[in-house]
Amino acid sequence: MRPRRDHTHTGSLVTCLWFWMWALDGALAIFSLDVGPLAAAPALLLAALLGFRQRHRASASGLLTGAGLPLLFVAYVQRDGPGTTCYRTANSVGCDQHLNPVPWLIIGAVLVLTGLLTQTLQGPKHRQSAHRLGT
Repeated sequence: MRPRRDHTHTGSLVTCLWFWMWALDGALAIFSLDVGPLAAAPALLLAALLGFRQRHRASASGLLTGAGLPLLFVAYVQRDGPGTTCYRTANSVGCDQHLNPVPWLIIGAVLVLTGLLTQTLQGPKHRQSAHRLGT
């Protein structure tokens, strides 16, 4: 007698993969605001590929999570702000200007948590119906 496979677990892993692919696309979209066409072309191509099938679109809330991750990175880099921070080492002295990290942190956290919460609240019922459609 063959053991029964747990397709729910496999479906969850696949859904998780698609969620993080959408998150990658969201991060690329935010980077394209700074880098321009260098990141915009891959972001648009990935969005077109991911949006092609209904099953993949069920995890599109990853876009929000992905868009928030670069903003959290900016908040981390600017953590010494706002204002001027000066430093002194044995060989050099300098000052750096820093932005206020709080707005970056709040917006990034809201986007990341909204994407994760939306994906979680969709629940297996929504994901299973999208998976059954297979389109």
